[in-house]
Amino acid sequence: MNKLWSDQRNINKRIESFTIGKDAQLDEQIARYDILGSMAHAIMLRESEIISADDLSKIMEGLNTLLQKADDGNLQIPAGVEDIHSYVEMELTKNIGESGKKLHTARSRNDQILVDLKLFYREYLNEISIRLEELITALIRQAEKYKDVLMPGYTHMQVAMPSSFGLWFGGYGESLIHDYSILKNTLEIINHNPLGSAAGYGSSFPIKRKRTTELLGFSDLEYNVIAASMNRGKSEFYLASALAGMGVTLGKFCMDVCLYNSQNYGFLTLPDEYTTGSSIMPHKKNPDVFELLRAKFNQLILLPQEINAIIQNLPTGYHRDYQLLKEVMFGKMNQATDALGILIYVIDKIEVKRDLMKDPIYAQTFSVEMIKDLVDQGTPFRDAYLIIKDKLEKGLTEVPELTHTHEGSIGSLNTEEIRQKLEKVKSRYPDYNFEKIFNQLRNHPV
Repeated sequence: MNKLWSDQRNINKRIESFTIGKDAQLDEQIARYDILGSMAHAIMLRESEIISADDLSKIMEGLNTLLQKADDGNLQIPAGVEDIHSYVEMELTKNIGESGKKLHTARSRNDQILVDLKLFYREYLNEISIRLEELITALIRQAEKYKDVLMPGYTHMQVAMPSSFGLWFGGYGESLIHDYSILKNTLEIINHNPLGSAAGYGSSFPIKRKRTTELLGFSDLEYNVIAASMNRGKSEFYLASALAGMGVTLGKFCMDVCLYNSQNYGFLTLPDEYTTGSSIMPHKKNPDVFELLRAKFNQLILLPQEINAIIQNLPTGYHRDYQLLKEVMFGKMNQATDALGILIYVIDKIEVKRDLMKDPIYAQTFSVEMIKDLVDQGTPFRDAYLIIKDKLEKGLTEVPELTHTHEGSIGSLNTEEIRQKLEKVKSRYPDYNFEKIFNQLRNHPV
């Protein structure tokens, strides 16, 4: 096993395999970020007069070759190489000679993986925020489309008051804006540069940490080197919490779709091509896609607890426990992205049932409207309440006219204001173009 920290002697192979785990294969997902972080580090080393101009030229040429390989999907860490850090340095040394051995000057694998993950997480957060914005926009669009189509609202799983499909779609759209805001805020929290903190206590090399902050497009530096190392695990916890919040909202939405699609409710249907059948019951049109989405979003809710179980009560400094964070996070991050993409794909395929409220079974939902009619005629509210209660117990079929006019009600969805709320949240955060930052880095003059 090739390692940066060992002369390869006296290593127990079984222990070696256990401690390395899945690092190499997981590191292939962050390979480009390790290479980009190395580019910024090399430029800074040259500007700090720690390496020569010739060293920098060779290192940048070698790193660009590896980066192109990663971007083309052709970078694979071979068996026997511990991680991406080992792979990059060994490939460089093989391809450019002694200059490759100088790249690791003034850094540790601890701050190297910290910067790799932060670059990875911030780009992920930026991309998933864009997808969530797309879903919010689609939900608001559905709200406007079905603003006049009534449906019953429920409390305690019992018919309660009149609602509408517009109100239902719009409710999820606005609720997701809070989840969107948390994702954007998490990006800002994570977007601080740990590079140069080494193993968590800095080094005696005269490096320029603000320079790598600038080159990598971080919003600021993690100044205190211990604080920088302490964010291993905290970054994952913040990201996990943001995804969990989104999971809470969207898991509930998927449950609604499954419930409302059932024959007992019959509020909405899905096109045949978005459902599955039964091997024994020919009448079945199962909402499997929303059942799977429900499970996948619900799984995100547990993610913060999984992270916390790894990091809680660890003392200051690096611990190998942190290695397991990648195993927990990477799969769930991909799952969240895939699930969100499928939901965006099917959201406008939902077909709602019109004239639903003409069914006498839903007459009770209009009880508050009937109370209001009596109150408008001068009957005290409590007396009106008892009068309508008695009428409902005897059976009721008439449907009063709805007069909901206040903000956010079925008669006034305020979809434009909800759009403005989304834009207001967006305006609080920078509009990042990380690919532009990375292109400037890889094309930096040497």
